[in-house]
Amino acid sequence: MNENIIRLNPSQAAQLFGVNERTIRRALKQQKLRYIVVRGRYKINFESLVEWSQKNISRKGKLNQEGIGQYVERWKIKNKLFSPSPEAVKSDTNDTNEHTNNRELQNT
Repeated sequence: MNENIIRLNPSQAAQLFGVNERTIRRALKQQKLRYIVVRGRYKINFESLVEWSQKNISRKGKLNQEGIGQYVERWKIKNKLFSPSPEAVKSDTNDTNEHTNNRELQNT
């Protein structure tokens, strides 16, 4: 399991997913979301929120229209001149792996 679990409170979850906070609280009450309680406050597992939001067509649409999904199109790189080429990214990854392997050999 991933140690870097992202958790949100109901208000944050509602804003990100474009739904009413009551919808989030109803899902909590119905045990449809994984959460913990910290100092009397719900902290909802982000992964369970994504899974829950994708199970219902209207929630999925709200995520794209009213939630964070409405900004995705703006984040895409439109000017291909400044986007990294797949070859450049691949070679950077290989260089990093070779550098790491060399360090490991030196440490042994």
